[in-house]
Amino acid sequence: MISAMKAVRLGRAFVASSLALIASAAPAHDMFLILDDHDAPPDSAVTLALYNGTFDTSENSIDRDRMLDVSVVDGSGGVSHPRFDQWRDENETALLTFETGAVGTYVVGVSTRARNIELSAEDFNEYLKHDGVLDVLHARERQGILDSAATERYSKHVKTILRVGAAGGDSWARPLGYPIEIVPRTDPATLCPGDTLEFQVLANGAPVADQLVYASHAGFHGHDGDGGHSEAASTRTDDSGLAAIELGSGGRWYLRLIRMVEVDEHEVDYESNWTTLTFEVSC
Repeated sequence: MISAMKAVRLGRAFVASSLALIASAAPAHDMFLILDDHDAPPDSAVTLALYNGTFDTSENSIDRDRMLDVSVVDGSGGVSHPRFDQWRDENETALLTFETGAVGTYVVGVSTRARNIELSAEDFNEYLKHDGVLDVLHARERQGILDSAATERYSKHVKTILRVGAAGGDSWARPLGYPIEIVPRTDPATLCPGDTLEFQVLANGAPVADQLVYASHAGFHGHDGDGGHSEAASTRTDDSGLAAIELGSGGRWYLRLIRMVEVDEHEVDYESNWTTLTFEVSC
């Protein structure tokens, strides 16, 4: 249970998220673990898709050598690491089939190796605006370096929630130790439309304060003032890395964020770690 003080901070985050729809564009190169159905029976085959693109479409399949970790935490807390040969490619999507076991709420995660990318000043600024990395964009403006090109080191770390047989256990709350991850504070598999999902953002196990987090769901089609696609809600974490989002409708949802920091290295200007959490609201 959260403390009264934390509950107040969560309430403030929720109020901020519900004031209006966000005006940042939808991400162009996010990564999501996608399930057609987040409910499965025990001892059955489940196939999930790794989308590299948007919540709706994968733009390219991820090479196996980019995957640093693939973990399945079952309803009893057991951890397995599917073999690379359990993956297959279908068009632009990597697919993983694995067997469920114990009843309960599962978490499945994939973490990728870092890569570098060099971008012109114009392209980098547009990417920061488009993907909602607004704190870095504003910092570049304050520093007077909007006309400076940038080299970014980036990696992606994604998770999804699966209910097997029935919700239960505490595997859904287990951190996987990724460079960045979203850890629910309540079991997403038990939530209904109108409920609030409380969560914590961790970087290598430590809380991340004042982090922008975005949320949306399948079928949402909001637009910002420039006509671009917007997401359903946004919020910021408090000093303990905690925040909350109201789940205004049923169906498949995601939370996403990009944690980007400046680095003092010869060949890299910024390091970013991307993360998403997908789940289904279907009580």
